[in-house]
Amino acid sequence: MTPLALPFASELKRIAPLFFEMSMSTFSDLGLSESIVRAVAENGYTTPTPIQAQAIPAVIKGGDLLAGAQTGTGKTAGFTLPILERLLRSTNLAKNKTDRRSIRVLVLTPTRELAAQVEESIRTYGKHTPLNSGVIFGGVGINPQIKLLKNGVDILVATPGRLLDHHQQGTIDLRHVEILVLDEADRMLDMGFIHDIKKVLAILPSKRQNLLFSATFSDDIKALADRLLDNPAMIEVARRNSTVEVISQKVHPVDRDKKHPMLAHLIKTQAWSQVLVFTRTKHGANKLVEQLIKDGINSMAIHGNKSQSARTKALAEFKDGSLTVLVATDIAARGIDIDQLPHVVNYDLPNVPEDYVHRIGRTGRAGATGEAVSLVCVDEFKLLADIEKLIKRPIPQEIIDGFIPDPHAKAQPIQLRSFPNPGQSRGRSGKPQGKGASPSAAGKRPTAQHNSPRRSGGRGS
Repeated sequence: MTPLALPFASELKRIAPLFFEMSMSTFSDLGLSESIVRAVAENGYTTPTPIQAQAIPAVIKGGDLLAGAQTGTGKTAGFTLPILERLLRSTNLAKNKTDRRSIRVLVLTPTRELAAQVEESIRTYGKHTPLNSGVIFGGVGINPQIKLLKNGVDILVATPGRLLDHHQQGTIDLRHVEILVLDEADRMLDMGFIHDIKKVLAILPSKRQNLLFSATFSDDIKALADRLLDNPAMIEVARRNSTVEVISQKVHPVDRDKKHPMLAHLIKTQAWSQVLVFTRTKHGANKLVEQLIKDGINSMAIHGNKSQSARTKALAEFKDGSLTVLVATDIAARGIDIDQLPHVVNYDLPNVPEDYVHRIGRTGRAGATGEAVSLVCVDEFKLLADIEKLIKRPIPQEIIDGFIPDPHAKAQPIQLRSFPNPGQSRGRSGKPQGKGASPSAAGKRPTAQHNSPRRSGGRGS
């Protein structure tokens, strides 16, 4: 691999300007076959988004790619569409019609929900082609997946842990992989999957096309790109860590013990019918669901301790509109794709500012409008300041009548993570992860002591 010297971006070949100025205005102009364009049109899409307009020609061309795009910009179609096109053009397709199919494309994602979402997109856009796909992840029985792999698939979407489980059992053959996609690579690193990723890379063919998609270009992502990519093209379609402009953002200052009543008040008085709510911990998600149900608000939780069947059921009911409130931890921040989702609520602010961008990016997708509301108590003012610093703008604040916060309230330390063992995150098998996994080198449960809010023109309380 060619080392990438810093500054990182200056050594990469940009394939198009930040704001795509070429005359391409349809998917046909991007070099996609009629069968793929027809499937895209049947799903109501006519104009490529900036990430699609730049990524599709680059992927079809065949080189490695490093792409940075804020959530909700159509990134998944940006790599699924050209991958389908590349496989359609391949001379190996004729062989796959008669012989057992080999896995030619491997897409790795950090979460089960995102894996299912990506594979659904592949099936949707490839329905008029002879190509097929499959998805494997943990939390469900492995035998149906073994049968799927035995029958053969062209495109496989997987989480790293379950993929390695199959490899260890000898139930998967990755010798024919031509294209590797790392989707939401920064989240995979955050979740401690770097060692699993390295193991996967070691068992793949050395000659392949590599596509790395990430919402941020951290030092860890740069290091991974150095290892994975060969003379990559680079696409960055929006300022890093920026929020989608069509999302209306608002902060409601509130006392910590009034958050639940305020949320119930907002849902009922504003007639919210579909609300995605983020909490900091799994316990907090479960507790909030119990409280909302007592208020007569239909709610379910989705997080790592829930069974896969429970997570799938909750997500399906939320997508079809029969569930009013889905309460999630950050495991779902990049794995939920719902058309026209109107409201996202930060019941707890995330301790990592970038997660705020990913959370609220669940609304305002593909140009639709959306609203992101954050319920912020005195403990979280430092977290709010960090978020505003990241997105480079203040978030408007509005105090709700009946929920005026106590101006004399003192900040208390808040638990930033809820790992089973203090100071450790967990990977695919529940084993503590190594380097970079712990935010507290001393092994203590990390907390934050936040100071008083800033006072400027009515901000704070």
